[in-house]
Amino acid sequence: MAPNISEEIGLESSEENLEKLVAPQAGPRKYELIYSVTMSLIYVHSASAYALYLGWTRAYWSTILFTYVLYVLAQIGVCAGAHRLWSHRSFKATTPLQILLMVMHSLSYQYTAYNWARDHRLHHRYADTDADPHNSTRGFFYCHVGWLIVKKHPEVARRGKFVDFSDLNTNAVLQFQKRYAIPFIGLVGFVLPTIIPVYFWGESFNVAWHFCFLRYACNLHATFTINSLAHLWGYKPYDKNIQPTQNEIVSVVALGEGFHNYHHTYPWDYRAAELGNNVLNWTTLFIDLFAKIGWAYDLKTVPKEVVMKRAERTGDGTDLWGSKRLSKTEL
Repeated sequence: MAPNISEEIGLESSEENLEKLVAPQAGPRKYELIYSVTMSLIYVHSASAYALYLGWTRAYWSTILFTYVLYVLAQIGVCAGAHRLWSHRSFKATTPLQILLMVMHSLSYQYTAYNWARDHRLHHRYADTDADPHNSTRGFFYCHVGWLIVKKHPEVARRGKFVDFSDLNTNAVLQFQKRYAIPFIGLVGFVLPTIIPVYFWGESFNVAWHFCFLRYACNLHATFTINSLAHLWGYKPYDKNIQPTQNEIVSVVALGEGFHNYHHTYPWDYRAAELGNNVLNWTTLFIDLFAKIGWAYDLKTVPKEVVMKRAERTGDGTDLWGSKRLSKTEL
């Protein structure tokens, strides 16, 4: 049986707490620019543009392939680790798998997995309101990247105290990454990916260094599309009353996270999708692989009949990508 959503994202269940769930959708606010983050992102994108030039003119094919492999590992670290494991507890992982996912997440350089999961629980609890760190009702730029370069809305901090993070606070793997964030994530995300191409196949430091930033930017934008594209454009086969949608582009770049209307309807499902065919859902394939060797276990899913009934009751009448009504055999 699927767990109660309130248990999965830290909601209080008593009626006296229901009022805490209500936050302004997009009230008037003052934007305070964070100059350090803004300048960092300007450098990242400038370095990435230069890396594209180097890719056409100087980079070895081995460097390009190596960069892509790291992109995939980093994205799965975000999606399987920070998202499905630590944000939603949609499956359990042994310590070796948690360590592996923490290292893979460190490749992405998207803060720590602790910070990522903390913000994501807020996002689900207060989705598309001012208590959502990347409130999509403020437009594409804001929910894609703008939320990072301005100070958080006061509602985010105020409502954050109502969300349970106790499991994150007691997780030794997450606390290690959090405690040694700068040296460890810097080593995994930038130092080693720069040194390896230089040492093993003679790539120039200039190319290797800038390709690190190209990969970093690609991982950032892949994750950002979940907050933006998958909250603004697409179909809603499961719940037409919420912002999140099904978006194929997002599933391609974010390795399976574009089934977003489904995910916000059933956030505890480890697949973050209803598909049995996981061609676009590489993150699910990764979790399934480790489930076969016993490193991932207690994988939570939603019964097919529950999904179908929900689609009939609250969906917009489309299937996954909007062409027709889902049938039981397609789940």
